[in-house]
Amino acid sequence: MHITHASFVTLPVADQDRALRFYRDVLGFEVTADLPMPPGRWLQVAPRGARTVFTLSGPGMGDFEPGSARGIMLVTTDVDADCARLTEAGAEVRGPDDHPWGRMASFRDPDGNGLMLLMEAHQ
Repeated sequence: MHITHASFVTLPVADQDRALRFYRDVLGFEVTADLPMPPGRWLQVAPRGARTVFTLSGPGMGDFEPGSARGIMLVTTDVDADCARLTEAGAEVRGPDDHPWGRMASFRDPDGNGLMLLMEAHQ
């Protein structure tokens, strides 16, 4: 096996423009691709400098149920500030809570996809 990294993670969404506003304007992700692609739109976002991107997969772009993604971990350097920003933007945030491996919180995007924030203990 010679796998080096994951290329993309699919986030099923009902409205790509709404999802884009959340991932770009709230989370601060960059748009890495936004192309027309039958039967929909190929839209990808990522944190600055990330190798793995997130495909905001809208209706008609596969057999995905909006809001069905779970357990996506995003690493941060300031979980408390990020939680405050998410709350200010209207997201429902759980935590942050301290764990032996770090400080964590969870939240959902506008479609209900479940994401987590982790500030690793050694930071």
